[in-house]
Amino acid sequence: MTPIPLCGFSRRYLTWAAALLACSMAQALAQSPYPNKSVRLVVPFAPGGFTDVVARILGQKLSAAMGQQFVVENKAGAGSTIGTAEVAKAAPDGYTLVMISTTHTISPWVYKSLPYDPIKSFVPITKLVDSAYVLLVNPKLPANTVKELIALAKAQPDTLHYASSGNGSSQHLMGGLFESLAGVKMQHVPYRGSSGAATDLIAGVVETSFAGVPNALAQVPQGRLRALAVTTARRIAQLPDVPTMQEAGVPGYEASVWLALLAPANTPRDIVNRLNSEISKLMAQADTQKALFDAGVMVAPSTPEALQTYMASEIERWGKVVKIAGVQME
Repeated sequence: MTPIPLCGFSRRYLTWAAALLACSMAQALAQSPYPNKSVRLVVPFAPGGFTDVVARILGQKLSAAMGQQFVVENKAGAGSTIGTAEVAKAAPDGYTLVMISTTHTISPWVYKSLPYDPIKSFVPITKLVDSAYVLLVNPKLPANTVKELIALAKAQPDTLHYASSGNGSSQHLMGGLFESLAGVKMQHVPYRGSSGAATDLIAGVVETSFAGVPNALAQVPQGRLRALAVTTARRIAQLPDVPTMQEAGVPGYEASVWLALLAPANTPRDIVNRLNSEISKLMAQADTQKALFDAGVMVAPSTPEALQTYMASEIERWGKVVKIAGVQME
């Protein structure tokens, strides 16, 4: 059959109709409920560490609650700044998020420059959890208390080592603060993640480390590591027999770690509010609280506005701590 040629009007009509259909479909897709595809949850630390453990718990819960996969991606390096910088440059559409830690508010003080602004480059979604750090030592080290560790470090200056998840990390700063307030000199050994630091601590390659509670809970009960103190002002429920640093003989030592969720700047407010609402609901559930407690942290959700204020105050606070500790990038 010979095809019937289309007149100019018909061609123009079909072209117009196709364009209108494409526009309508794009508009409908844009208006689809968030999320309508998988979400990247960037963890700017290596797998197996404190932040990674919490991210995987949250990612699993959010996937079930929101009907799309929240895929955890580890982008470690440079004190969390590599992965965080990647998210700062991502499209502000809610499909790339970053789980930050206290390190986010320390980095401005220990790096000469950052590829992003820790406040202006992001939209806060919610604070997630709070936790202590634990001063751990290899069991072969002849120090059963913090006072004994201090005495040993003073008797052998510059010979003991403390491991951290990297230069400029909160673990690094915890060790630097300890050196300053205890009046000792130790060698900092940075790793690419807290799991690597823990592995070498267990092996005796390094003698001490300020580690997250999840790492401590995985090693202390089995006797592979010894816990000397926690960094917070109060003891923690997961390790009730471990004294605080102040109780153990270091006056003025108080520090904690927290985690929060951010999105790139200019992410739509309705997406931020949806994520905040869903996470608040999850954090109120008993099974979520138990999973996080077992991981060594306590739930501490917030509004986006409260997180914005908190981050600003933390940047100011950690600036003072960095000066006291004398922490510098190697």
